Amino acid sequence: MSGSLTRRSALGGFAAATLFAPAVLAQAKPRVIVIGGGYGGATCARNLHRLGMAVTLIEENAVYTSCPFSNLVLHGSRDIAAQQFNYDAIAREGVEVVALRAQGVVGAARRVLLAGGRMLAYDRLVLSPGIDVRFDALPGYDSSAADIMPHAWKAGAQTLLLRRQLEAMPDGGVFLMSVPNNPYRCPPGPYERASLIAHYFKTQKPKSKLIVLDAKDVFSKQRLFLDAWKALYPDILEYVPLASGGKTTQVDAKTKTVITEFGAHKGDVVNVIPPQRAGAIAEVAGATDRSGWCPIDPVTFESKLQPGIHVIGDAAIAGAMPKSAFSANAQAKACAQAIALLTSGQAAREPKLINTCYSLVAPDYGISVAGVYQPGKGILADVPGAGGVSQLNASPAVRATEAQYAHDWFNITTAEVFG
Repeated sequence: MSGSLTRRSALGGFAAATLFAPAVLAQAKPRVIVIGGGYGGATCARNLHRLGMAVTLIEENAVYTSCPFSNLVLHGSRDIAAQQFNYDAIAREGVEVVALRAQGVVGAARRVLLAGGRMLAYDRLVLSPGIDVRFDALPGYDSSAADIMPHAWKAGAQTLLLRRQLEAMPDGGVFLMSVPNNPYRCPPGPYERASLIAHYFKTQKPKSKLIVLDAKDVFSKQRLFLDAWKALYPDILEYVPLASGGKTTQVDAKTKTVITEFGAHKGDVVNVIPPQRAGAIAEVAGATDRSGWCPIDPVTFESKLQPGIHVIGDAAIAGAMPKSAFSANAQAKACAQAIALLTSGQAAREPKLINTCYSLVAPDYGISVAGVYQPGKGILADVPGAGGVSQLNASPAVRATEAQYAHDWFNITTAEVFG
């Protein structure tokens, strides 16, 4: 989705298109449009179709590149092709797949305007647009700076750019990583990335140094990561938390410098993970609040700002439930069930949702955190006593088993979503 698109310009384009719009014929089945073809949107589209809806999936990219496991592409042990999936199976199943950009939404008219002027009507709309990088949030970091200091937080070209920079970096060079404050996509993702890059340095460029500058003091699976780093990468990986001056306040792309409240750091390769917001179409649809994310009803995933529009995945404010592919997949199924009940005149049932986030500290060293969530006080809240993290001081065999679980989750989930 284009970050420069504004709600006003989109609605203006919609108004022009409606002058020449054909009459919309009545549908025997409830018509649901899903915007966004990632783990959330593709899952929701398939489940809605199986529940008897007439479903259109709008995704401008013909090929989806998965963020989960893209850190292994940076590590050099996985090809980008293994991350890529198309929508052929979804289309064969009976979902209409439209490879165009959604550029306008008018909730009152229940219409979506596509690039090129095509207009679609819906009874319910599901937004699963993922995230957009905020190029207005960190002084010095804009789209041109991202060509020098990649974020690689939307998998694809940025992933390959950062990998090429790692390959070209001399042994003995410095890799800087800047991590933002919450919320952002995949809470443990930066720390898995740091781990796998440290492993790459240990095995390929042992004189190199990796410095992680973090805008917070506490992060997901922190004790597990810190213990692993101390054991595996003590001379390679340096972690600088907020309390020690880790918060990035400015960057200089020309000199590859990251500036914090405590000083400046210069790197040979710099990975800036900037603040984020919901994908642009969510703002265009009027579903975002001042935080840049989308408040939702925790039972139905319906927007608290726009009736008839549901939001799932990274774009949603999902309370305690993290922004992960596992979460998006689980929310998509619950949202589809809620829409099926609502369109048949029934009340939606309260869901109970599960999330597990696997992280690789090395290719054969996995750790995880799991949680269970249910609606409570208007948000998705933790179920007390449920979930947990990997045990501390586990054996290498246990860590290797968890690494295999991570691969199994990826293979099973991508086959379910895209296969």
